[in-house]
Amino acid sequence: MIMLCQQCKKRPATMHYTKIVNGVVTEIHLCSECAKEYKDVDFDTNFSFHKFLTGLIDNIQGETVKENKCDLKCSYCGMDYNEFKQTGKLGCPNCYISFKEKLIPLLTEIHGHNNHIGKIPKASIGTIGIRTEIDKLKIQLDNYVKEEQFERAAVIRDKIKKLQKDIEQK
Repeated sequence: MIMLCQQCKKRPATMHYTKIVNGVVTEIHLCSECAKEYKDVDFDTNFSFHKFLTGLIDNIQGETVKENKCDLKCSYCGMDYNEFKQTGKLGCPNCYISFKEKLIPLLTEIHGHNNHIGKIPKASIGTIGIRTEIDKLKIQLDNYVKEEQFERAAVIRDKIKKLQKDIEQK
């Protein structure tokens, strides 16, 4: 079923605007013609994901491209950080290294952390979580062995064995 514009009641509604003020929700459904004339909001009919991303970056970092010219530049492809902010796209894999100091806070703000942890199905979270913990402990174990901290390595080794037994029992 096609929803008609609430203004002209002739054309299909293509713009849907939800306004929440003091907990009161108001929804308005307008066609593109009536949306152009709507006073409360400036409907941008040419939505651009890149403009959205740029606005998000500026909002998180508390700056605008005009305010803060960043001198960071990728040594491999030549892209500068301001160009990334405008397009929302990095130029090459090396850009992640070149822009690291700016990207880490950005990723942390968006995702809540800066390490890719993926998604774990709820039904498998126990076993997968334990295996992830084992992988982390193995890295820690290797570091302790390299540093010749054998007492700490033995503690980690015992934790790994216990976790492996927990997996076998499930």
